[in-house]
Amino acid sequence: MSEQPQPPAGVAPATDLLAELRERFPRVAVVHDWLTIPGGSEDVVVQLLEMFPHAELFTSVYDPAPWPPIITQRPVHASFLNRIPGATANYPKLLPLMNRAFESFDLSGFDLVLSSSHANAKNVHTPPGTLHVCYCHTPMRYAWEPEFLAGEEIGRAMRLALPPLLRKLRKDDLAGAARPDVFVANSAYVAARIERFYGREAHVVHPPVDVDHYLGLERAADDFYLVFGRVVPYKRVDLAVAAGDLLDRRVKIAGGGRALEAVRAAAGPRSSADFLGRVSDADRDALLGGARALLFPGEEDFGIVPVEAQAAGLPVIAYGVGGARETVRDGETGVLFEEQTPASLAAAIERFEALTLDPEAPRRNARRFGREQFRAQLAAVIAAAV
Repeated sequence: MSEQPQPPAGVAPATDLLAELRERFPRVAVVHDWLTIPGGSEDVVVQLLEMFPHAELFTSVYDPAPWPPIITQRPVHASFLNRIPGATANYPKLLPLMNRAFESFDLSGFDLVLSSSHANAKNVHTPPGTLHVCYCHTPMRYAWEPEFLAGEEIGRAMRLALPPLLRKLRKDDLAGAARPDVFVANSAYVAARIERFYGREAHVVHPPVDVDHYLGLERAADDFYLVFGRVVPYKRVDLAVAAGDLLDRRVKIAGGGRALEAVRAAAGPRSSADFLGRVSDADRDALLGGARALLFPGEEDFGIVPVEAQAAGLPVIAYGVGGARETVRDGETGVLFEEQTPASLAAAIERFEALTLDPEAPRRNARRFGREQFRAQLAAVIAAAV
């Protein structure tokens, strides 16, 4: 697998390369799994549209309400699933039908297809001669790694139905993985999983992060640790709360999600954890500026929050598996810990407190993950494929 592709020798700067690609590919289709709730993978879609402003969008389910004009003011082709009542709210339940939905799209006439996929978007059929580049956020986690569902509330009937359903998902996912001409992974960790599950090599282009906003934030560290983001089982927010209680450290949890009440209940009445729920952008910035460090105990394919935190000058204490190994420099911009246990995280906090870090090191590190870098590196991959 090849990492951090650079423009071929003699190629002009990224803006000129993009101009050449736009001329080379007059009709571009951007395909994304679903457009319902803004998140990190949707930021990639926005950057793809910045690269190719004339592109048309294809997706399984589309709710136009939360999206900026760069999405809404262009052709957006939603699949037949979008006509199902309640589809935009209940799209996860439609997963068994997603493969059929993407295979139903007619992409004839397009010169370039860019799929942004963590599920079925890559499974589209493209005509001969059309270049298909897949930006893969991850192979379908729940299909290939059923342990990813640990902690989720799944009824008995659904658990009985899961094995044949997952077999079907794996079959469709593997068939779809043969269709892109080029795979691009959002981290070396994901590239290794693409090779493991699909038998395909992948370039590595880290996802775009709005580092410029966070680089301008001021730091005035207070005496608390921060957990920020969705509170869902695999993010293991419970470990941060438990480690804080072991050390008698204040931990603030900013975010909501389906695991919030379970984590709150496990914390108990004597816990020093402070559950803030969802916070405004201004409050988020204040928390990033005031925390001692960000606690990131989950396993992520990449993990945008640790990059945002470092751009704000905030060190990160993260589980040292997955994308964190690529975004956090142990002993320089934070600390990595080895086991997903309260004791291992507590030891990492104590190690962090004994370190003297360069306060500007996190910001310098975060600059590697800006939006311009993403566009330049992805343009180089596309140009090389041509």
